[in-house]
Amino acid sequence: MGIGVLLAERGLISRAQLDEAIAEQRRTGERLDRVLVRLGFVSRDDVLHALGDQLHMEVVDLETTTAEPEVLGMLPAQLVYKQHCVPLRRENGTLTVATSDPFELTALDELKLLTGCSIDLVLAGEEELHKFIRANYGVGGDTLDAMGQADSAVEVKGADGASGELEEAQEASVIKLVNDLLIEAVTERATDVHIEPYERELVVRYRIDGVLQRANVPATIHRYASAIISRLKIMANLNIAEKRTPQDGRITFKHRFGSGPRAGQLHEFDLRVSVIPMLFGEGVVLRVLSKTAVLMELSDLGMPRGVLDRWMGVIKKPHGIVLVTGPTGSGKSTTLYASLNTIIDDEIKCITVEDPVEYHVAGVNQIQVNTKVGLTFAAGLRSILRHDPDVVMVGEIRDKETAETAVQASLTGHLVFSTLHTNNAAGAVTRLTDMGVEPFLIASSVEGVLAQRLVRRVCSECATAYTPDPSELPPDFTIGAGRKLTKGEGCRACRGTGYRGRVGVYEMLRVSHTVREMIMDRAAAPAIERRALEDDDLTTLKQDGFAKAIDGKTTIAEVGRALAV
Repeated sequence: MGIGVLLAERGLISRAQLDEAIAEQRRTGERLDRVLVRLGFVSRDDVLHALGDQLHMEVVDLETTTAEPEVLGMLPAQLVYKQHCVPLRRENGTLTVATSDPFELTALDELKLLTGCSIDLVLAGEEELHKFIRANYGVGGDTLDAMGQADSAVEVKGADGASGELEEAQEASVIKLVNDLLIEAVTERATDVHIEPYERELVVRYRIDGVLQRANVPATIHRYASAIISRLKIMANLNIAEKRTPQDGRITFKHRFGSGPRAGQLHEFDLRVSVIPMLFGEGVVLRVLSKTAVLMELSDLGMPRGVLDRWMGVIKKPHGIVLVTGPTGSGKSTTLYASLNTIIDDEIKCITVEDPVEYHVAGVNQIQVNTKVGLTFAAGLRSILRHDPDVVMVGEIRDKETAETAVQASLTGHLVFSTLHTNNAAGAVTRLTDMGVEPFLIASSVEGVLAQRLVRRVCSECATAYTPDPSELPPDFTIGAGRKLTKGEGCRACRGTGYRGRVGVYEMLRVSHTVREMIMDRAAAPAIERRALEDDDLTTLKQDGFAKAIDGKTTIAEVGRALAV
């Protein structure tokens, strides 16, 4: 009985869906079960259990399965990646091997010959198997295994001719190894990739959900540190012979996801490359920007209803300055893009000057800063005011010149969006004063300030409710009697952290008449904050963070980490 008929008999697909899948299979030559999953007629899990029943094979859950190191070592990484199978246990001369493709019988002979054992195949999900292999054999383990068998140092020839020759096969291996590292980064949703050389190791770390985590790479990767860094420099059009000074470049990287929620989607990433000479070699940091990311709506960012209503009121004003503040990586650009996307239509002309342009927004004229030719934020802002815009976005106010130009633009009838690096909303006012902008100009132009942070969400796969120990809670955190909080136990989906994804925490300062008078009097930020709280013109980051912890979106520990409370 075929897998399609079996699924139809179980009521998992209709006869019409089966006929459509068979027609698609004849057109593409793809396996029928994979066609059914791709068309969305049935889940991978349903197909897996149906295959297990059809072939009388055990289905294993790799998320709860562990294997002894000596068992894992029975198969070389190169073969594991090639055949997409992994040894789980060895008992009485029989090796149990998990696979997601039971029809690939040619692997059986190779496994028997290599191990000298009888092979007992069990079924596992394709995505879970891929994660299990990466977790136990490391990213690029197959490539490093093959390179190690060559038993020769891999170097890239520089322009000065000082480095050794690189053979074609080895060059291909280095390219594949670098691609494996980049694919792993984008698959795990990393925003930054850190490659750090030390005396006896090369450390690769990914920043995931704002926190650095070590990538699981084999220890032998340090032998190829020079080749990896040279390959990245070639991709970024940098000088591979220059190892004494910092260099910056960019890489465009495309990847089609093969599994997971983004399966089949082709994404294009812009990688900003920074290379800095260090004690034991060159350190590299890659900033990962998705050029095909979907713009988020304001309602998706996690703003409390009161903050969202106030923010909407501010961004729909005809003129004035609207500021978003927070440290690097706190989601300021995402908020600005979502705000622009909300108000832009055919009646409004919007021009931005950014460094870098992170998202492409339909209907918005976007300019990339280029300091080499004198196109700074201030110069770009002065120029675009002659293009008759209604709305202007300046990526960041960094100096007095940019600040004063933004103020003048707002006073001449433009709505100006921008960002500042301050710890809270009230601090934005004093920061502008410190830059040298006159208080009366700030009071006349600034309409509202939004401060924000990003906190990690509790992983939905392993979230559990618990009763908190009062001694572990901040003194000003209150929770109703009998109420429980939520935390993640840690699973493979969240890499054992208990968190997956992030949500914003917001503080909105509406510049009222009272606050304007305090700005004119050069009041300090704490005084402005206290008065705004009294007048109900401010909601604080801590208040929003505690509320999200009570709602189960994040944890008190994460709020404390992000806000230092």
